[in-house]
Amino acid sequence: MQAPRSIVIVKLSAIGDVLHGVPVAVAAKRAFPGTRIGWVVEGRAADVLAGHPAIDHLFRMPRGWLKSPTQVLSLRRHLRAFAADVAIDLQGLLKSGVATWLSAARMRIGHCRPESRERAWLAYSHPVATTLTHIVERNCDLLAPLGVTATMPNFDMPHWPVSRLRIQRWLQTQQLTSAIAIINPGAGWPSKLWPVERFAAVARGLHRRNGLQTVVVWGGEVELAAAERIVSDSLGAAILAPRTTLQDLGELARLARVFISSDTGPLHLAAAVGTPCVGLFGPVPAARNGPYGQHHVCVEPPASLRPAWDDRKTDTGSMHGIDVDAVLTATGSLLARAQAA
Repeated sequence: MQAPRSIVIVKLSAIGDVLHGVPVAVAAKRAFPGTRIGWVVEGRAADVLAGHPAIDHLFRMPRGWLKSPTQVLSLRRHLRAFAADVAIDLQGLLKSGVATWLSAARMRIGHCRPESRERAWLAYSHPVATTLTHIVERNCDLLAPLGVTATMPNFDMPHWPVSRLRIQRWLQTQQLTSAIAIINPGAGWPSKLWPVERFAAVARGLHRRNGLQTVVVWGGEVELAAAERIVSDSLGAAILAPRTTLQDLGELARLARVFISSDTGPLHLAAAVGTPCVGLFGPVPAARNGPYGQHHVCVEPPASLRPAWDDRKTDTGSMHGIDVDAVLTATGSLLARAQAA
């Protein structure tokens, strides 16, 4: 089709979900280099999009903006000034549907029901049905009404020089004598948490088997407590990361040999910047939400332990079905593959 003058993408949160939408912006910009691309995003999730070469403008919204008439009118005013020809709703919820409708784009694209919920589909002029499995590829399918096919989805993430310098200076103070692995023990849902004693065992195993020093990253006081316990139980195999911004974390991940985490935003950030990842997936299948790309591996429990979809946020049994040896074996295989490549 004729190149749109401007496209606005709507994916408000969370961090991992926003990252899963980045290949849509990349594919759109490659198809239409002269088209301006904007993105409506909430809170600190905007930080992983800042400076991206495919994104020309960020509409940064505070959390809870939909409850504020002032914020709604402000977004409407800025979107109308952007004058998007196309709006693409990657989220499919009420608030993203409202933002899509506020854009006044003549072509408004989103997923068909039931993937779109809360009547978000009422905002779309072009609902799209997809049969693909992974969320990255499902998102890219929304480019079909534009005649764009993303055959090899790519993240093309920016570099953040200030964060890079800050991380390099911190690493110098640690006087590390070996390459690093990163462990991220946090997760957005309790059902995605892996026991901290098993993370500590993985850190010890990585040091013993692969000669790697582990850096344990964290966000918030609860995760800090978990990270400190992992470091304490690692018998010197792990050190505690400093407090990091998302951009700091992205640059730290770029310097690591491997990133080990359950299904959460930092894992998908590491995958997006190109770090080999080992994903621990219990309540949600890795085939749908795993770190995207061929240079990652995922460890999952026996199928019998996976909860019903409606129980995925509350059932904690599936993550306990992942054992330490399986994670160390997967990590060793990934490291060997990366070294051979």
